[in-house]
Amino acid sequence: MSARGGDAVVCVDFGSTFTKAALVERGTGRLLARAEHPTTIATDVLDGWRACRTELAGVDPRAADAEVRACSSAGGGLRIAVVGNEELVTAEAGRRVALSSGGKVVAVLSGAATGGLRSVDALAEARPDVVLLVGGTDDGEEDSIRTSAATLASARWPTPVVVAGNSAVRDEVCATLAAAGVPHVPADNVVPRIGVLAPDSARAAIRAMFVSHVIGGKELSADPAFAAMVHGATPDVVLAGVELLASLVGDVVVVDVGGATTDVHSCVEPDPEARAVVAEARAQRTVEGDLGMRWSALTTVAEDPEADAGLRAAAARRHDDPSFVPDGADAAQEAAYDERLATLAVRTALRRHAGRTQVVYDARGRVVLSTGRDLREVELVVGSGGALRHAGPDASARVLGAATAPDGWQLPERPRVLVDTAYVLAAAGLLADDEPDAARELLRMHLLATGTLAPWPTGRASD
Repeated sequence: MSARGGDAVVCVDFGSTFTKAALVERGTGRLLARAEHPTTIATDVLDGWRACRTELAGVDPRAADAEVRACSSAGGGLRIAVVGNEELVTAEAGRRVALSSGGKVVAVLSGAATGGLRSVDALAEARPDVVLLVGGTDDGEEDSIRTSAATLASARWPTPVVVAGNSAVRDEVCATLAAAGVPHVPADNVVPRIGVLAPDSARAAIRAMFVSHVIGGKELSADPAFAAMVHGATPDVVLAGVELLASLVGDVVVVDVGGATTDVHSCVEPDPEARAVVAEARAQRTVEGDLGMRWSALTTVAEDPEADAGLRAAAARRHDDPSFVPDGADAAQEAAYDERLATLAVRTALRRHAGRTQVVYDARGRVVLSTGRDLREVELVVGSGGALRHAGPDASARVLGAATAPDGWQLPERPRVLVDTAYVLAAAGLLADDEPDAARELLRMHLLATGTLAPWPTGRASD
């Protein structure tokens, strides 16, 4: 496995269920071969990768010696806790940055009432891989992040801390953590001033911590080659692919239906006239940990109060056996249940991401209230995940079409709709920094050139 040699590169995604690999030609972005294998968490995750590499090399011998770039969500992915000052300002900004960094946010703690974190009990209960420590605008409030750092230091907090608060006290906070042996890395303030969100530096720091501390800590492989090939958490890498896709087509939404979570990535130009305490970033991601096709099937069905006994029983089968695959005499019926589960997951996740516009009446008269992210003008919706990749075009169109809804949900109105059947968004994200031209061509040829899956429904889906 060379560091960079050759005219091809292998892009690998170590997923919680499957390991996917793609051999991509440098420069041209041509997809030369694809392979997938169940993720071998029970033994060593590289066992599944080696099986993929053998399959790729059988199609194109260049795979045997090609550079390998990987992302990973195996072993539960990246768990992030946010410690901030005010719940609606720095803590909320930290939550948004953590989500865009590819992590599952397991706790958001604000210290506005106490002047900072006073106990690590809630943090310890959340079991984060990384703590994002924020608080104060630049040259603004200082005490909360000082207090929080002192609490982490006194507890000799064991997992990495990214310090991304008031830059005036950043060196002091880092010195406090260093004196106690707490692993940490400094980053720029995520809220340098009110109304501004600056996520890039913190995202890069979280990515570095994930690679250097989290990958090894999960003990997914005894081979140091695994940590060497991993460039970041899968959702972070996919979001990079989504941003690259948006540079080609404009506003875009990607909904990724997994076994345990349903992720929504959106890249939308913020409204220049909007004014908010925490600004809206162009690229955002939400993770719905209660929506999924297998581990989260029961909570997905709970979103449908009219779910029949057959669907509830199907969800229980999938929850109890996450490796369940429709087969045998009941395959058609089980595939129909999978479609209904996917429809619920997509519709619910997109609604939560987008929010809605409502008309209310108060003392001022008629008032229009908006919550969430306005996706109505989005030009492209992309579906991802095994539930959509392995479904036929008609089933995929029905699942994605269910995202339209009445009652003011701010969902795409008439976008082009595609499914990432070749699973190239992750590969494009892995190539984006060093091979941007190849990454763009990969998206053009193997996603955009596949054509429209189906017209976006002009009617409105019922609740």
